[in-house]
Amino acid sequence: MTTPDPDGLLAEQLLRLTRRVHRIQKRHLEGRELGITPAQSRLLRTLAHYGSPPRMADLAERLEVVPRAVTTLVDALEASGKVRRVPDPANRRVIRIELTDDGRGALRTLRAVRRSAAEEILAPLTPEQRQVLGGLLDTLIDGEPVRSC
Repeated sequence: MTTPDPDGLLAEQLLRLTRRVHRIQKRHLEGRELGITPAQSRLLRTLAHYGSPPRMADLAERLEVVPRAVTTLVDALEASGKVRRVPDPANRRVIRIELTDDGRGALRTLRAVRRSAAEEILAPLTPEQRQVLGGLLDTLIDGEPVRSC
């Protein structure tokens, strides 16, 4: 007889939750008809974190993808009016990517969709359970073990 693997069970639960989050976000997003893929959404969110328009290479590095993948995403987002390519003022050979007003509006919608999906997932939890979960998630995100007194 084998003993259950608690870490394996936790890993499976985490993966199942991640898939559920994606399914719920996708369902919430479909009602908005933004025409944005999850990868494009991730690029828009990443782009919004820069103080000034980044280069395509900067985006590829931050997204941990090859530059060609960023080119494809930017092409589609530019065609839909959500981003635009702009010349670098210091080096005319360099192209930077910036959000348009339409892209900022799409980001606001995407954030609202993510919040509503999160609320659906968290609905069964009490406020105390949400607080505990938040602390545990912070620990997992930061990668720091919790020290008990």
